[in-house]
Amino acid sequence: MYYYASSLTRLIELFARLPGIGPKSAQRLAFHILSLSREQVEDFAQALLEVKNNIVTCPICCNLTDISPCRICGDENRDPSVICVVEDAQDVIAIEKTREYKGQYHVLQGSISPMEGKGPDELRIKELLQRLAQGEVTEVILATNPDVEGETTALYIAKLLKPLGIKVTRIAHGLPVGGDLEYADTATLSRSLLGRREMG
Repeated sequence: MYYYASSLTRLIELFARLPGIGPKSAQRLAFHILSLSREQVEDFAQALLEVKNNIVTCPICCNLTDISPCRICGDENRDPSVICVVEDAQDVIAIEKTREYKGQYHVLQGSISPMEGKGPDELRIKELLQRLAQGEVTEVILATNPDVEGETTALYIAKLLKPLGIKVTRIAHGLPVGGDLEYADTATLSRSLLGRREMG
């Protein structure tokens, strides 16, 4: 039975590997690529290569960036005494949209998830502890997602930080349990930041 040319089949298979893209969506995307001009496809391919080649991890906060340090860590108007700990780079953007938070960030690049075989050693917790050892930070806000993995991660970090004498707070649960920060509306995120509570 005839399906598609091998190059088109490969493109469909590659799109299907992306999160949230099923076989039918992958097929639609591949055919959409075919409908674009050569210049548009080259722009798309170039953008993919530039992202892969230019995006690095900030040496301070572990966020994704194209400059080192990232723009937030390099901003002298940010409060260096408060660090907001989040799971992913998308969470930084979500919180920044609220315009409520003026401190620094620390991106864990994931959460503790035994089901996925991801423990504390796979996260950027060691880098967080190194930042705190410099003695400038007075509060750490734990803004991990309000799901099982996020709560586990927050409790783990809170227990690590308790002996350091640093105030540890958790964002308020204005967010739905099981939800992700990147999908929350700005009003809910604002209330969560303003209503954060101390842990431990």
